[in-house]
Amino acid sequence: MTEFQPEGKIIDTAANKAALASVASLQEAYRSGTVLEARAAVCSAKHDLILDLGPMRAIIPRTEGAIGIESGETRDIAIISRVNKPVCFRITGFEHDRSGKLTAICSRRAVQEDCAQNYLDTLLPGDIIPAVVTHMENFGCFADIGCGISSLLPIDNISVSRISHPSDRFKGGQSIFAVVSGRDEGGRICLSHKELLGTWEENAAGFAPGETVAGTIRSVEDYGVFVELTPNLAGLAEPCPTLRPGDAASVYIKSLIPEKMKIKLIIVDAFEAENAPSPLCYYVTEGHIDRWQYSPECCRKNIFTDFSESQ
Repeated sequence: MTEFQPEGKIIDTAANKAALASVASLQEAYRSGTVLEARAAVCSAKHDLILDLGPMRAIIPRTEGAIGIESGETRDIAIISRVNKPVCFRITGFEHDRSGKLTAICSRRAVQEDCAQNYLDTLLPGDIIPAVVTHMENFGCFADIGCGISSLLPIDNISVSRISHPSDRFKGGQSIFAVVSGRDEGGRICLSHKELLGTWEENAAGFAPGETVAGTIRSVEDYGVFVELTPNLAGLAEPCPTLRPGDAASVYIKSLIPEKMKIKLIIVDAFEAENAPSPLCYYVTEGHIDRWQYSPECCRKNIFTDFSESQ
């Protein structure tokens, strides 16, 4: 596992707590260049981050708050939004404040630069990595893929079953796994997610004709209603214009047809429910995949992702 984790992953570890335990341990962390984490307590009027390390206060000056702050490529909201959240940093020195108390001077930017150079720049399309959902927009969600560096996961890449908004699948702060899909024109990593949630056959293996199971209405069309059984599996039920996307449903499984990649359903009941993301079941959480095929071999329609083409 890489040492460059999404922010918040090491704050409660024994090693991090030990490094923050005393002035002597903080001085040793400074000498060794250890990456630490602590919660940002305040963002000053000058946009310096103030951390409470226990034995002493720490300051991350504005220009050390994130990659791109000094050049203007990154907006100050990247610093302001860290208040009351864990931030990673290295101690770059110590000084005494006006009252004579020892203060640690720290850099988050330096850790991010190391993360980019020694971890993110080495990743290839198809590599599976941990991430943490930071915020969501209609077009997708952003995830911390290392030391507060953000990457976009487009909504179409979240799951095979279509959703109207990333909040249908995730919640802020959620730890997930993702696969590197490529890089944008600026060299930033782009992500995918659906390839980790199983193929049609793997998901369909959990269901059988004659069962009545829980589902979520995802789309209401003139010709039928699409009901999600798992994030990577949906079936079609009879038309019912009174239903709405997001409604919960109980459905009877009439048949599963692998050669057509279809599941025929009958809606037994449907009702409005709290919009909570469905549980995620990952079929793979580490390593590398060159090619992922969703569709069964017996199906004429071929749905796949070829990551080798992006390398």
